[in-house]
Amino acid sequence: MSALWIANVEVTDEEAYKKYAAIATEAIAAHGGTFLARGGRYVQLEGRERARNVVARFPSVEAAVECYNSDRYQEALSHAKAAAERDLVVVEEV
Repeated sequence: MSALWIANVEVTDEEAYKKYAAIATEAIAAHGGTFLARGGRYVQLEGRERARNVVARFPSVEAAVECYNSDRYQEALSHAKAAAERDLVVVEEV
């Protein structure tokens, strides 16, 4: 079953986060991920508001987790850790 990678992000360092985004885009594509939403307009109805929301679809939960643990994504993540506050979850689709 396919899975959704859902990230809620508050960027605190735009330049460093741009480096993250460029590398992460490559890593996500290499693991079969495609973006469904990336930033853009949103309405916060409940919970903690973060200005950047990203949804990517992967072929499976395992593919999404493999992407996250890959060397290339971890390289990307090294740019994001000090440049953003993030929540990330992978959810299997029904």
